[in-house]
Amino acid sequence: MSKQRIFVAGHRGMVGSALVRQLAQRDDVELLLRTREQLNLLDARAVQAFFEQTRPDSVYLAAAKVGGIIANQSYPADFIYENMMIESNVIHAAHANNVNKLLFLGSSCIYPKLAPQPIKEQALLTGALEPTNEPYAVAKIAGIKLCESYNRQHGRDYRSVMPTNLYGPEDNFHPDNSHVIPALLRRFHDAAQQNAPEVVVWGSGTPMREFLHVDDMAAASIHVMELDKEVWEDHTEPMLSHINVGTGTDCTIRELAQTVAQVVGYRGRVVFDASKPDGTPRKLLDVTRLHALGWYHEVGLEQGLASTWQWFLNNQRRFRR
Repeated sequence: MSKQRIFVAGHRGMVGSALVRQLAQRDDVELLLRTREQLNLLDARAVQAFFEQTRPDSVYLAAAKVGGIIANQSYPADFIYENMMIESNVIHAAHANNVNKLLFLGSSCIYPKLAPQPIKEQALLTGALEPTNEPYAVAKIAGIKLCESYNRQHGRDYRSVMPTNLYGPEDNFHPDNSHVIPALLRRFHDAAQQNAPEVVVWGSGTPMREFLHVDDMAAASIHVMELDKEVWEDHTEPMLSHINVGTGTDCTIRELAQTVAQVVGYRGRVVFDASKPDGTPRKLLDVTRLHALGWYHEVGLEQGLASTWQWFLNNQRRFRR
């Protein structure tokens, strides 16, 4: 039995490592993995040489420069340049070496800041983006359009998935620049260890957010990648081909904080500082298209938070200041 040679770009990241965990269980797959030191995806010649030498059958493009609000505001040029170069180099090298199947992993930040809720795929390019991460969002939109353009001009089968807020193993628990779930897990864990009487959470607690466990994201990505081309094309359009990936449900930040406190065993007070910014009132993806393609999430939020917290406990040496 010949094995599929699959290149997972960004295999050490949160999504890439989840993809590797699932693909590695299969007997029909040979994984092609390179660290940043082994293959610099910003180097077009190195990427081209890698594809010529390894000849992958398909590619999961999970590599990206990512960060929170502070990082995006501090280094906008780095975020737009590095992400556009990674996408351009990998997608073009895949085409140049006759790789017909590729899955590009984007972000829900591609949508307008004031998009109607829940956000349908059709909302793309209908309004202004959230200013704090606009350069990153523009790069991700470019990735979608790169895939669509190679499909239209060269008949490739390059697909794109746009996840909601992700969390899980290999997330970033840095105290200063992590996203909301790892930030809260760490804050409540530290408070429980120190017997702190209260934990202050920024904002009013009323904004609503959707969260998807990264193992579900990996499963959805593989599901979408392996759909028959006819099925894929029946549910997409040549210039509107991306698929939202989420749970279809959301919760308030207050509910999230209280659940995190319960999961880590924190018994003090949870206080919300309404003088701090709330951000967008709601951000929920419409997953009708994904459900029509036969995929639904499996990991509930409390279950996912508990397993993520356990992973943090097992790996917290990596996240010390």
